[in-house]
Amino acid sequence: MLNSPLLLRLFPFLHHWPAFSKHTLRADLVAGLTGGIILVPQGVAFATIAGMPPEFGLYAAMIPAIVAALWGSSWHLVSGPTTAISIVVFATISPLAPAGSPEYIKLVLTLTLLVGIFQLMLGLLRLGTLVNFVSHTVVVGFTAGAAVLIAGSQVSNFFGIAIPRGSSMWRVAETFFSKADQINWYVMAVALVTVVAGVIVRRHVPRIPFLIAAMLTGSLLAFVFNLVHGEAITGITSIGALSVGLPPLSMPDFSLGTIEKLTPIAIAVALLALTEAVSISRAIALKSGQRIDGNQEFIGQGLSNLSGAFFSGYASSGSFNRSGLNFAAGARTPLAAISSAVFLLVIVIFLAPLAKYLPTAAMAGILFLVAWGLVDVKEIKQVLKVSRPESAVLVATFIATLTLDLEFAIYIGVLLSLVLYLNRTSRPPLEDVKPDPSGSSTVFVPNTNVPDGGQLRIVRLNGSIFFGSVNHLQECFDQLRSQNPQQKNLLLVASGINFIDLAGAHLLAEEAKRRRAQGGALFICLLKDEPAAMLDKSGASAHIGRENIMPVGTDVMKGVHARIDIDASGLRQSHDPHIASL
Repeated sequence: MLNSPLLLRLFPFLHHWPAFSKHTLRADLVAGLTGGIILVPQGVAFATIAGMPPEFGLYAAMIPAIVAALWGSSWHLVSGPTTAISIVVFATISPLAPAGSPEYIKLVLTLTLLVGIFQLMLGLLRLGTLVNFVSHTVVVGFTAGAAVLIAGSQVSNFFGIAIPRGSSMWRVAETFFSKADQINWYVMAVALVTVVAGVIVRRHVPRIPFLIAAMLTGSLLAFVFNLVHGEAITGITSIGALSVGLPPLSMPDFSLGTIEKLTPIAIAVALLALTEAVSISRAIALKSGQRIDGNQEFIGQGLSNLSGAFFSGYASSGSFNRSGLNFAAGARTPLAAISSAVFLLVIVIFLAPLAKYLPTAAMAGILFLVAWGLVDVKEIKQVLKVSRPESAVLVATFIATLTLDLEFAIYIGVLLSLVLYLNRTSRPPLEDVKPDPSGSSTVFVPNTNVPDGGQLRIVRLNGSIFFGSVNHLQECFDQLRSQNPQQKNLLLVASGINFIDLAGAHLLAEEAKRRRAQGGALFICLLKDEPAAMLDKSGASAHIGRENIMPVGTDVMKGVHARIDIDASGLRQSHDPHIASL
């Protein structure tokens, strides 16, 4: 019964049922408890970034996380609020309504609903490959830009300087330098101690959750300052007590105007969230040996956000930090992510009243730590060192994140990635090659030290022949003919050609005609079955000459010799009826 295909399709978590045991239960519960503890400061921090009341960050890590674990495909992915999604939510919704207001919350819930709908549709339509268009470089550039925005949004709370909320990075910098003499040293001391404590614990005592250690250290210093000098002197305020219990029901705004306004934002958030979730799942699967079903992960994330819209959450995705911690803590099945959400609920019920002692300055310090963790310095250095085109995508996405609406920053990064990809694929290189000196009849090697002789030129095409590359290849063929007019015969080594479309087939047929008009021929060898079939269906094979297309496994040079009688001195006589006598 549990193996019914329909049942497994509707309830994919049944796939994990055979893996449950006493050993996995214990490992999952330990990992879940660790994750639940980490979620407390993270959930509050992420909600603050998103402009939502703090408890919404905790709610987003409860029901949505459970749904994502049950209907996703990963054993270890932990879903919930993330930094990148939170900053996008704030940056895109805050211009429409005051952050934290009832109207703002309603818009965010509607955005979450739309994100869930788009993700679920993509999963049901099996369009999981769409996330491949959001390259890793785009995500690195975007998250680095988001990190700067997060730090900028907390400058006011970090230094105790009054800066209007929602100000651009340039306005934040201008205001900070113009009001540097107004820095509240008590507030800054609390924030700095929070950051330093977090860095020290993370480096030297990695077993202790560094965010919690940082939060406790900053809170303790703030408590001492207020006790000695009084809050009126220090200016250190707290975020206030949290009223957290079971996630309450919520209702998005279904009005047509709101949906039209939020749809473009929702598409960008959905793609970003899916890219995060799938890339994290695949990264951990490489270590765990699991196979990830991208489409099922889409469905899980879609259902997760749909549930968040009705259970007081906001747009969520897979979290790299919590998922990595979940795997490192020994999680074996999705029960770890589910128990993490349950433990979080239990923890906050008892600890929520203590939030009134959490100073805003300490929270600013925690967010600075979160922002720094987003900047993948190692990956940025590698991209800048290895690839100029990828570097351009990285820098452009980073700048767009700081200067434009964040959904457009994602679109710009994706568009640039596609442009670079199309530019590469539309200019496949023709490589000068020679037969392998060892005598193999099907191996050709690049050897520019060997001079071209006789009337045969051999080149290898490393790329596909399609409408986008036809113009470039036509120019290359023209250049080959003009450079060495005596080389009337061209052998195209096609081992690197994955596909040929109709325009590509016509190009090869025309090149064969031009070669024949010069008294030579076009030969093609090592052609794969799929492109060979296209040449047959398009009629190009007849123009090239079927005898001139040598399939894999034939003695290539012997076949060419048989056609044009080449010996050490070059071309003597052609037996091809299409080739004029020389």
